[in-house]
Parts: sequence; C-alpha cells; structure tokens
Amino acid sequence: MRSCLLIELKVRRAGDADPVREGLEQLDGYLDRFGLDTGTLVVFDRRPAAPAIDKRTMITIVTSPAGRAITLLRG
Repeated sequence: MRSCLLIELKVRRAGDADPVREGLEQLDGYLDRFGLDTGTLVVFDRRPAAPAIDKRTMITIVTSPAGRAITLLRG
C-alpha cells in the first residue's frame, strides 16, 4: 500500500492578496495528478503588518474548489 502526503506552500508578502484560493486550486491539480483525496496547504504570512505569530497561527479544515477536505495551516 502506498502512502503519500501532499503539501502546497504559499507565502504572503506585503501587497499580496491572500493566497489561499490560488493555493487550493493548485493543490487540487496536484491531487488529481497523483490520485489523492486530501492534502495540506501551508500559508506563511510574511507581511510586516501581520499579527504576531502566536496570534495568527491556526489549523483548520477547508473545502477546495473540487470539494476536497484540505488541512489549512496559517502561520
């Protein structure tokens, strides 16, 4: 049995829009290609005005455009 974990990483910088939607769309494409049902999206917020790391770090489950359950880690 093959086990695979697929993670997409996005970085948000000053002036950038929130990359979650783009990341979920990209992750859906990778999951299709590898025949996987779920994955993880990690978004690092590097904006100077971002809240402190202990205030902005969270893990949630979101739904991708294709309807997959995706673990979203913001930090």
